[in-house]
Amino acid sequence: MKRALISVYDKTGIVEFATKLDQLGWEIISTGGTKSLLEEAGIKVISVEEVTNSPEILQGRVKTLHPHIHGGILFNRDIPEHQETVDELGIHAIDMVINSLYPFEETVKNTASSKAEIIEKIDVGGPSMIRAAAKNYKDVLIVTDAADYDLVADALENDHNTLELREKLAAKAFRLTAFYDAMIAEYFTGLVDEKFPELLTKAFRYKEELRYGENPHQAAVYYESPLEEDFDLEQLHGKQISYNNYNDMRANMDLVQEFDEPVCVAVKHANPCGVAVADTPADAYRKAFAGDPVSIFGGIIGFNRTVDAETAEELSKIFLEIIVAPDFTEEAFAILAKKKNLRLVKSTKLGEFKGKGKTYKETVGGLLIQDKDLPIYAETGLELKTDRQVTDKELEDMDFAWKVAKHCASNAMVIAKDKQTYALGHGEVRRVWALEDALHRSEFPLEGAVVASDGFFFPDTIDSLHEYGIKAIVQPGGSVQDEKVIQAAKAYDISVVFTGMRHFKH
Repeated sequence: MKRALISVYDKTGIVEFATKLDQLGWEIISTGGTKSLLEEAGIKVISVEEVTNSPEILQGRVKTLHPHIHGGILFNRDIPEHQETVDELGIHAIDMVINSLYPFEETVKNTASSKAEIIEKIDVGGPSMIRAAAKNYKDVLIVTDAADYDLVADALENDHNTLELREKLAAKAFRLTAFYDAMIAEYFTGLVDEKFPELLTKAFRYKEELRYGENPHQAAVYYESPLEEDFDLEQLHGKQISYNNYNDMRANMDLVQEFDEPVCVAVKHANPCGVAVADTPADAYRKAFAGDPVSIFGGIIGFNRTVDAETAEELSKIFLEIIVAPDFTEEAFAILAKKKNLRLVKSTKLGEFKGKGKTYKETVGGLLIQDKDLPIYAETGLELKTDRQVTDKELEDMDFAWKVAKHCASNAMVIAKDKQTYALGHGEVRRVWALEDALHRSEFPLEGAVVASDGFFFPDTIDSLHEYGIKAIVQPGGSVQDEKVIQAAKAYDISVVFTGMRHFKH
């Protein structure tokens, strides 16, 4: 008679599945809460203690870790010596293992969980049984997902318990234990604050298939990180978020996070195309829109404040891909939801969480990992390098423009005034081209505006700034050209401020 060992934390569908196995003539072995549940349903169950002749010990920490369990799972039915050993020791074959693991992920995510509670939810016996059964998939079925109960029951009932099926379930089982251990490793790495451990694991869970990738001929899916802390996303309305939407939305939200005041950020192709700070979200949007009313069309709009009806009325006037904000008022949602394809995304942490962690980028033969670019200035603060003093207003605009430049593709130049982007030049291989792009694109008079450069400034750009009446530059400093830049700026009575920190973005 075939035997199945059932030990599940998630009891969903297990009574129905066990009932089917019972009807098909399988013996059921179980323990703890699973055993009680099955017996209450009228299913005959053999306790693990009967199999092992040992009680559960250490408050349930040791239940199934026993040769009579693992021997019954692992022995190779085709090796005579294995058969002789299990016969000699009175070990019965276990032909199926049904297991779901302790909820480590949910416990970690619960901010009320203590360290002791989290540690207690690290499953030991479950992964051991799963790996044993998956290793011996030639002879043993391993079932780790309630969604597969019907599939397995049908296969058994119709004599379709094929090697292909067992191999597929084994692959799924090994992915599960790897995922589970990766989460535990992430948690412990965080506890000991190892910045770059010698072995790296990251856990990701499949969420959805996307229409396509960056281009229509590229297949794409979205995997979510279960222990991600920085943003929580809830789509409230609109069609499916696309691959490019996700990229643009991340770029948008990262820039939104730089500001405490009400801000509106417009992003296109992962680059800002309009940014503004104001007293209200509506005014911030109007200013951001005015900065580039053409590029903003079809863009991603982000806020760090709740979108109200006034803001929604303005937003509804043009085609947009996504609006992401901490929330939407009922009136605002009603206005925007009239556009059936417009994606409305809620992120309650937007505007609160200032980020941490690392960035990951695949490269030749591996993965590049770095700290997120979170600081704004060097610890020394801003340093004025020229004779002309910077006004308080210019200083505010410099701070604004510098934060925007940090999130533009290098080489980047940002021209701003009154905490509003007047023009942006980014993604150029020559810095002077980025500046020329910005100067020529601006639809505003630039006198009194400031310029932020994400990298080192060069003397050949100073003449152009003087022609347009720009009197203040903020840049990292630290180049061999610094003194030439300072002298050129002094000649035109232009202020140069060093931040002491570069912000390349590629």
